[in-house]
Amino acid sequence: MTALHSPPDTAPSPAPAAPPSIRPRNSLGDKISRYLYRRPKVRVTSLLLLPLLWLGVLYIGSLALLFITAFWTTDSFTSKVIPAFTLENFAEIVTQPAYQATAIRTILIALAVTVLCAALALPLGLYMAKVASPKVRAVFAIGITLPLWAGYLVKVFSWRITFASGGPLDWFLAPLGLTGPGYGTAALVVTLAYLWFPYMAVPVYSAFRQIPDNLFDASSDLGAKSWATVRTVAIPLLKPAFIAGSIFTFSLSLGDYIAAQFVGGKTQVIGTVIASNINLNPPLAAAFGIVPIVVVVIYLFLARKTGALKAL
Repeated sequence: MTALHSPPDTAPSPAPAAPPSIRPRNSLGDKISRYLYRRPKVRVTSLLLLPLLWLGVLYIGSLALLFITAFWTTDSFTSKVIPAFTLENFAEIVTQPAYQATAIRTILIALAVTVLCAALALPLGLYMAKVASPKVRAVFAIGITLPLWAGYLVKVFSWRITFASGGPLDWFLAPLGLTGPGYGTAALVVTLAYLWFPYMAVPVYSAFRQIPDNLFDASSDLGAKSWATVRTVAIPLLKPAFIAGSIFTFSLSLGDYIAAQFVGGKTQVIGTVIASNINLNPPLAAAFGIVPIVVVVIYLFLARKTGALKAL
């Protein structure tokens, strides 16, 4: 007879684990999450709320207060600002020849700075993008952005030393029998061009990098000279970059006044007039402060009409 063998002892299989308890989705955070998920516009608005508050309250709000203050007046005896609606401040700016000359001079200086920056950025951008080796290109890139590394007053004061009577510029020109321009409009244009040149050079250089080399080769094969190629091929393609750079150089030069105080000599610009009236006649200073805002808005409108901004 065969022996009967009992089956081996087997451990009882563990009971299936109970499903984890599901947390009720009725908390405040879950309700807000479901609400935002179902309403994408509300979600986007909540993300942009803080930037919109910064733009609307602090930036546009301050400009609105500036605009309101421009219609107030100042007591001639106590110099106290009186919140009364008047157009005398704007009438004084329009009718006074000194204020008219200051506004026109400031606009012309800003245009001169823009033209000078564009004239320097064109050959420099061409050389960096199409001719220079990578190492040389890196050196020029550092040189272009170098003015952005130092403080504003340091840069302006360095040019004040340069244009000083008997300073480095006079010493350099002395062997030629020449002297520097000294403090004045010319020194102010050069200083502002030095300050804001990176804002023109970087867009122009980037635009040059995006122009295919075969366009230059095709122009050369058709018999065009170097500068003819730049004038007929490159400059039309660089128009958006020049417009973008000019917005910065023009607007920044239009509102600058510290450089005028350091190297401008007796040159009066809009900023210096505002600074001199900010304590004596705040409403007049506010009214004159609207002038560069209006000029920049007109400049942006003209830039937009050219269609160059659409390519940016």
